[in-house]
Amino acid sequence: MCILVLGFNGYLGRHITEHLRAALPNTLLTAGRSPTADVRVDLASDHPGRLAEALASAAPDAVVNCAGLTGGDAMAQAEVNARGPATLCAALRQAAPRARLVHLGSAAEYGPGVPGTRMTESAATCPAGPYGATKLAGTAAVTTSGLDAVVLRVGNPVGPGAPLTSLPGRVAAMLRETGPDRRAVLWLGDLSAFRDFVDVRDVARAALLAVMANRPLPSVLNISGGEAVPVRELVRKLALEAGFPGLIEEDGEGSARSSHVSWQCSSIAAAVDTLGWRPSHTLDESLAALWAATGPADEAGHARHGAAARRTS
Repeated sequence: MCILVLGFNGYLGRHITEHLRAALPNTLLTAGRSPTADVRVDLASDHPGRLAEALASAAPDAVVNCAGLTGGDAMAQAEVNARGPATLCAALRQAAPRARLVHLGSAAEYGPGVPGTRMTESAATCPAGPYGATKLAGTAAVTTSGLDAVVLRVGNPVGPGAPLTSLPGRVAAMLRETGPDRRAVLWLGDLSAFRDFVDVRDVARAALLAVMANRPLPSVLNISGGEAVPVRELVRKLALEAGFPGLIEEDGEGSARSSHVSWQCSSIAAAVDTLGWRPSHTLDESLAALWAATGPADEAGHARHGAAARRTS
């Protein structure tokens, strides 16, 4: 068996690659722009024919697409999140039409949720910005491709190695740099939104289960914690884990996405039924692992960069 992972050096991709490699040794190849990739491809710019040639040489039985862009301008996001999956599907139809495709989508595709409810996979999608819209376009390309494909619609990932582009990663970096200063104040944006957090290691396990399932899967499966957590509570728990003695203040000027999407929560019933998957890590465990993996500011450097952005949401 050969499993090809695209986007292997991103946050989700690193964990998925490690999990697959541990569970299925000697079966994994990596693909992407990195010089360390086993197969050099660029979903954002490669022609489908060029990508098909690369895929044919790898002859994968399964492809896991972790490539994605969470920030930047709308054009860049469209190239990676929308064009990329469409190109990949076209190339797979030509080079490996029987390979299973596991594509990572995002709960941002749903857009604003209704407080008190969990979004099922059949819920209407109305993304609130370029990220959700481009991810939704990528999902549409995958689900209409005619391939043996499933989209794992991931909630808000958290856990060891969370990047500065995520709220938990930025706050952890700020806490690491600030240290045990009782006079310190963390100035954050509006933390009143509710989010559905899922441990990145549980996402990796879901990807493995999707690769290994010996039957057709639904076109979309929610992979999330299944609970709406106040963002303010997540920050409080992380500060407690860090032993932060100072104050946390909200200046009310959070991100545009937080103001437009105040509630996000997904139903995971379908993933439980079809994959036998459910989260195995609590939020407390995820935050403890995140904090433990956050290196000292004077060693990692990323905490220093995170503290420069004192406003987040």
